[in-house]
Amino acid sequence: MSETLQTAAAPEAGANPLLQPWQTPFETPPFAEIEPEHFLPAFERAFADHAAEIAAITHDPTLPDFANTITALERSGKLLSKVAAVFYDLVSAHSNPAILEIDKEVSLRMARHWNPIMMNAVLFGRIAMLHEKRAQLGLTAEQMRLLERTYTNFYRAGAGLDEAAKKRRAEINERLAQLGTSFSHHLLGDEQDWFMELGEDDRAGLPEAFVAAAKATAEERGMAGKAIVTLSRSSVEPFLKSSSRRDLREKVFKAFTARGDNGNANDNNATIVEILALREEAAKIMGFATYAAYRLEDSMAKTPEAVRGLLERVWKPARARALADRDALQELITEEGGNFSLAPWDWRYYAEKLRQRRADFDDAAIKPYLVLDHMIEAAFDCATRLFGITFAERKDVPVWHPDVRVWEVKDAAGQHKALFYGDYFARSSKRSGAWMTSLRDQQKLDGEIAPLIINVCNFARGANGEPSLLSPDDARTLFHEFGHGLHGMLSNVTYPSLSGTSVFTDFVELPSQLYEHWQEQPQVLRQFAKHYQTGEPLPDDLLQRFLAARKFNQGFATVEFVSSALIDLEFHTQPAEASRDVGAFEKAELEKIGMPAEIALRHRPTQFGHIFSGDHYASGYYSYMWSEVMDADAFGAFEEAGDIFDPATAKRLHDDIYSSGGSRDPEDAYVAFRGREPEADALLRRRGLLEATPAA
Repeated sequence: MSETLQTAAAPEAGANPLLQPWQTPFETPPFAEIEPEHFLPAFERAFADHAAEIAAITHDPTLPDFANTITALERSGKLLSKVAAVFYDLVSAHSNPAILEIDKEVSLRMARHWNPIMMNAVLFGRIAMLHEKRAQLGLTAEQMRLLERTYTNFYRAGAGLDEAAKKRRAEINERLAQLGTSFSHHLLGDEQDWFMELGEDDRAGLPEAFVAAAKATAEERGMAGKAIVTLSRSSVEPFLKSSSRRDLREKVFKAFTARGDNGNANDNNATIVEILALREEAAKIMGFATYAAYRLEDSMAKTPEAVRGLLERVWKPARARALADRDALQELITEEGGNFSLAPWDWRYYAEKLRQRRADFDDAAIKPYLVLDHMIEAAFDCATRLFGITFAERKDVPVWHPDVRVWEVKDAAGQHKALFYGDYFARSSKRSGAWMTSLRDQQKLDGEIAPLIINVCNFARGANGEPSLLSPDDARTLFHEFGHGLHGMLSNVTYPSLSGTSVFTDFVELPSQLYEHWQEQPQVLRQFAKHYQTGEPLPDDLLQRFLAARKFNQGFATVEFVSSALIDLEFHTQPAEASRDVGAFEKAELEKIGMPAEIALRHRPTQFGHIFSGDHYASGYYSYMWSEVMDADAFGAFEEAGDIFDPATAKRLHDDIYSSGGSRDPEDAYVAFRGREPEADALLRRRGLLEATPAA
């Protein structure tokens, strides 16, 4: 798409809703008015405006001070933030071929815009001068944190490099932006292209609710009257748990794990090789031996060795538990007369059978009680009881798809706090997974700016007017993403760069994973888990069996995750040359750690969007587990108080964790809340792995 074509096709600026004030409730994006062709002209204007703002700061003739340099930087780029937030929401949650084509160009243009800003020697000189004399500037704690983060971000972007190194670093950034976009587009392409139709004979073992959801998915794809399995995790995992057709389980599993690895136009192997080589080169330009060393320097973990230490500590008992469970599953197969060895596509199916036997519980029994709407109410109610905020649905706020719902959030005094958008159902225009993002972040630099926070999930829709029913994992995901949402909604900082989830990657999962704990509390489930047909509350015996079964199969779940985190770490600590054959590298690393053959990585490399569709979690997938050490320990504060909604503990949680954003050092924030550093064994206790069987 050439620039001349863009300009020729561009609508008049006056007609571009992205460049006008939004006359909508709470000045929200008017999605119905926004067309794909509006984005490139809007980005052009936003890039130009931002460049002019940066030039004014850089060439300010007065001596640098906090206001004319750091605060001015915080005020710059408002239009760019506004346009980009809308665009990337659509790219991820409701794309189409036109949007994806524009994404290819925007990713490159974004890199070309930011490189000269972040490597601007004159601008960095102003920031460095302030940083050097920061103790004499009389700054508030938040201002000091902002100055330190600004200096660090510019330094790590290469602002202190010589011109030749800057030029090469900029070229690498541009190419990585293109490759990350290609990776995510390839993955979406493979996911969109594949489905498996379920004939009457193909439905053996599948619960009615799953078949109903499969029919709803088919209808959404224009195949009314049929039922299909797609490559959305919310479709694949329940199928693998329930289907008694081993041949179909194998077919679905192999398609799911082959995404991005099919030798077709969507193949990601070459993309990964180039990404890893460029990241390694960028790290060496910055003076680091490996990309992992570069990335982790600016994290809570600090070093690859610290990450590996945590992962290996968890790996050993998790692998031991998984091997013991594997043997029990194989015995079950033999007992049933099966003449085959347990395979990865069998694990979930037989684990469900074993769980029913050992804990007298299976997901299908509780699913009718986990109605999506009721679980949303539960997430809201817990937030009300903890933090005093309330939620009221709004029908007058524009949305990007008819499925999206919006709630106005008010604080305990009844004042407007935020808007919360929930986009819960899987569809072909949405990438897989679940995530939180924002259309606008909270800040107080120029008056109170209330945030617009989004949760996106991929739950299966109920068919024929039936409600959507969640698995326990789905319900946990809903609370997890809502925890991220609260981090954005409760943010109470002055500066945009420190707002909400603008924290270290290995701290950002604390508010989300901590919030999961409330979803499985008996008093919450007794109130909100009600049968979708009868309205009857969850029977107490089923509740007790559910709670007892929570630690079942944790060896599998932990092995699945930790192996992926270790692969991520190895990709970014070993020389890039070692992974030129991605499949061989994957195989060798799994052999090295003794990966059970019957368990697959949670994310095989060619579909590992966390680390390859951008760099946010590159060398950082371990972050979920690093945060879990804190969240398992943090919930203990409520348990010790004897009340999961204890007001004093909730106030500390609000003030020190959820509302402080990136305005303070995360270790200081945690200690302020808990009174001490986290106790590492809390994670192993939570997962039931402290007394695992010794490894074979």
